[in-house]
Amino acid sequence: MTTRAYSCPNGVTITGSAEPGFSQILNPKALGFIADLHRRFNAPRLALLAARMERQKVLDAGDDPDFLTETADIRAGDWQVRPAPEDLQDRRVEITGPVSRKMVINALNSGAKCFMADFEDASSPNWANMVQGQLNLRDANARAIDFEDKARGKPYALNNDPAVLIVRPRGWHMDEAHMQVDGAAVSASLFDFGLYLFHNHAALKGLNSGPYYYLPKLESAGEARLWNMVILHAQKALGLPVGTVRVTVLIETILASFEIDEILYALRDHIVGLNCGRWDYIFSYIKRFGKRADRILPDRAEVSMTSPFMSAYSKLVIETCHRRGAHAIGGMAAQIPVKGDNAANDAAFAKVRADKEREVKDGHDGTWVAHPGMVALATEVFDMHMPTANQVTRLNGFCVRAADLLTPSEGAITRAGVRTNIEVGILYISSWLRGQGAAPIHNLMEDAATAEISRAQLWQWRTHGARMEDGTPVNTEFLQSQFDEVLGNLKAQTGTDNWIESRNDEAVLLMRDLVFDDEFTEFLTIPAYELVK
Repeated sequence: MTTRAYSCPNGVTITGSAEPGFSQILNPKALGFIADLHRRFNAPRLALLAARMERQKVLDAGDDPDFLTETADIRAGDWQVRPAPEDLQDRRVEITGPVSRKMVINALNSGAKCFMADFEDASSPNWANMVQGQLNLRDANARAIDFEDKARGKPYALNNDPAVLIVRPRGWHMDEAHMQVDGAAVSASLFDFGLYLFHNHAALKGLNSGPYYYLPKLESAGEARLWNMVILHAQKALGLPVGTVRVTVLIETILASFEIDEILYALRDHIVGLNCGRWDYIFSYIKRFGKRADRILPDRAEVSMTSPFMSAYSKLVIETCHRRGAHAIGGMAAQIPVKGDNAANDAAFAKVRADKEREVKDGHDGTWVAHPGMVALATEVFDMHMPTANQVTRLNGFCVRAADLLTPSEGAITRAGVRTNIEVGILYISSWLRGQGAAPIHNLMEDAATAEISRAQLWQWRTHGARMEDGTPVNTEFLQSQFDEVLGNLKAQTGTDNWIESRNDEAVLLMRDLVFDDEFTEFLTIPAYELVK
């Protein structure tokens, strides 16, 4: 039922509840701005999503992606992107996290150079989270954000030197079901992007900053061109000069890695860099080659950034970015500090240090961490090996072939790996259904991308009857038995009342559907959204 609390322009309907302050974010002018973006750009968005599915059919038939012959002139050309603004010159450590109010304050105060406020994989997209998140970011840019943890009696306030704010909207594949324009749900990308730009461009100018974004899940230069058209129109509509909006694109799909130059070129007036979104990249590899028995990956724990195909992808991003004057930002360190276990804590910090040393020595200009406790360590590593603000002018001469990106890493499938995938998938989905999109599980900060890997690996292993290191086939019967054992252990640890309250039964049903359905579901967040919206 449409709530009457919102004053909507013609053709616009809001079906989400009206919490305190929501009508300020969803005022008539802001809604009109989003509606205009929808009417202009939703049809090409849907066409690009359909093109993804057509491309999938070709991949399923055995075709291998390659660098495009029709854009060879772009790759060979002598061009560069627009230089980064001053406050994005040094991005050595970026922290990521959801848009909840306390997290926004803690991340901005963390000592990191930048904070990626995430409406996407680290946030569960229920209505309250998405609109309250916009309020939180507006207040942060107005330097008027605070929070009191009443249960702990602890106040939170912004310090005098907060991180630079970068916003990640949801991907092209997601809708925002609570806003309809002319009877159709709006793109979640346009909703998140448009509201942040509309409400914050003036305040950000006063801070000598700007509306900065991370653009997720792109699979082609065509999708980048659509974003560029959206940005150009939005800037014009708000009277902003070209280049006011600046973006960093996550190279987190296998197909995008074959169009890196083309993506940079399509967004050359607005892009400042690329990021190696490693977890989604692994998920994309499994998804796009899910029906290929020759492209099976081992346990997730064995697919590291030193795996040849992952290393090739990272080095291709670095070399291409630096050739074009763009920043190359490294991937996420998912480890978090471990309280009460010194050995486990030392091991977590050692893994982060090794990962960040690899990145900076390879040539990355910055990196990601998931927890404030890892900021100082990552900063120390980059300070030691990168004394300048960045190393954009560094060229290594990396040469990456198509086969380097496509050859799967070697390693074993183990019973422990199977069970971990089942457990992580269930626990993460249940957290997501409860409204928490970033979940600490087994001393790692998990988000939607790692849950996607978990269920995608199980689906692919089952589809092809992949064999574990002891010769046991990962077939339906075996996976059913492993689900039963994992569930028994989880229920014993959780207790009956907590199990039900945690929405674990719903998570189990969804996880089973994702693993045992004959056809692969494109994103788990699409059916999961039906359970939270």
